[in-house]
Amino acid sequence: MPGSMAPLHLLMFLAVALIWGLNFAVAKVGLEELPPLLFMAMRFTLVAIVLIPWVKPPRGYWRQVIAIAFTLGLLHFSLMFSGLKVLDASTAAISIQLQVPFAALLAAIFFKDKLGWRRATGMAIAFIGVALIAGEPRLNGQYLALFMVISAACIWSVANVQIKFLTEVDGFSLNGWIAVFATPMLFAASFALEEGQIEAISQLSWMGAFAVVYQSLLVVVFGYGCWYWLLRRYSVNQAMPFTLLVPVIGVVSGVVFLGDTMTPYLIAGGALTVIGVAVIVLRRPRVASTRAERL
Repeated sequence: MPGSMAPLHLLMFLAVALIWGLNFAVAKVGLEELPPLLFMAMRFTLVAIVLIPWVKPPRGYWRQVIAIAFTLGLLHFSLMFSGLKVLDASTAAISIQLQVPFAALLAAIFFKDKLGWRRATGMAIAFIGVALIAGEPRLNGQYLALFMVISAACIWSVANVQIKFLTEVDGFSLNGWIAVFATPMLFAASFALEEGQIEAISQLSWMGAFAVVYQSLLVVVFGYGCWYWLLRRYSVNQAMPFTLLVPVIGVVSGVVFLGDTMTPYLIAGGALTVIGVAVIVLRRPRVASTRAERL
């Protein structure tokens, strides 16, 4: 339990949760200046440049890694950031948590992992929470964006299954090589579906550049570097509860830094979603792979 941890390690867990939670607000800043797919292409480019010199190639598993790069790198992040560009950070931070119930459902299908009535109840509570948020009057006209984020959560759970089958590749190597293969996919998708990329890059402010660096170096390199290091010292049961802080920090950062409105719908829906996810995570934390990169 966290109480039995060394104080430095507890601070590291909290720092990772803080970095990942603030990421929703930081990403919104970057999306004000960069098209979503271009933003992600730049993010993965920097991750690849930093990680590849230090990680082993996944020899014998190239096809699996490329498939994960397509599912997680291209589909998940494209949908997530396209939806986040329209939605407020608080709504996105809560809605993307459906990736855990989706992961639990797919774990039951592919790994014969028994759901049980507690986790089934947690899944229902989480979906009810997001449905409550979707019913907010202020979301009128933003349902497509919300659907994109929920779809991103579902696709993340598919990537989670792919990664759980790929036990021979460590987390850092996986992140590095996913970045290598996702980068050209995202640049191609950006130039096919978006416009104004050269102008956006030429006019990028220091805040926009900071958002790209934050996504790459703090969220992935530092955040996952600490995460994997800590997981070698503590059980998944001890680590996973800290991820429950991420949506809470995401909502608070959206309200404090971006002026998101804290409505009764958001409070009630967010509380239900986090409670539902908590039931799933604390009941059986291994339903979500600790190597599956999230926003």
